[in-house]
Amino acid sequence: MADSARTGGLRVLVVEDEPVAAEAHTAYVGRVEGFEVVATVGTSQAALKTLQDKEIDVVLLDMNLPDRHGLDVVRAMRAAGHRADVIAVTSARDLEIVRAAVSLGIVQYLLKPFVFATLRDRLLAYRSYREQLTGGTQVGTQAEVDEVFASARVAGEPRLPKGMGEELLSRVARVLREADGGRSASELGEVLGVSRVTARRYAEHLCETKVVLRRSRYAGAGRPEVEYLWAR
Repeated sequence: MADSARTGGLRVLVVEDEPVAAEAHTAYVGRVEGFEVVATVGTSQAALKTLQDKEIDVVLLDMNLPDRHGLDVVRAMRAAGHRADVIAVTSARDLEIVRAAVSLGIVQYLLKPFVFATLRDRLLAYRSYREQLTGGTQVGTQAEVDEVFASARVAGEPRLPKGMGEELLSRVARVLREADGGRSASELGEVLGVSRVTARRYAEHLCETKVVLRRSRYAGAGRPEVEYLWAR
């Protein structure tokens, strides 16, 4: 595999069978400096064909594909000699699946649904890991080895503002991502079972991270209402 960390962006293959999620994940990757999406496919067969035809550095791989489980895709990749790293994407919280992913050398494990900032942090950590791997021919101490492996993982400190939770943020993001138009804070709160104020706080946070747009909704002669729209 060519050293794309030096010659250009790291080449990414997005494998996701849900069209809305595939569109979102592809857009997310494209917004992170140093990465470029080479292809987006929805089946394991198409993923393996792409790996055969193109140079890929990392696969953003959904674990629940319609024709094969993601873990079996990784096994097939290795059997065919494909050396691309894998970032697993799944809604499964089964510990056995996580253990199997680790044993297969999967470098990151992302739980759905997630927002742009979560994937961005994982990709930047992965890029740091790649840069360390290509920075020389050998390491001198155990500490240097530990540093290389640690760089592929993201520290667990909370990154959200105080009082906000990752689970509700993901739910808000999912509602907006799957909506066929903008949603007001009141509409979000009704769908999610939270107050309008809470829904607005989370939506505003998504605006700050630039995954959601804010616009005015005009209805009659009164004051326009603010609505939130997924930035497709």
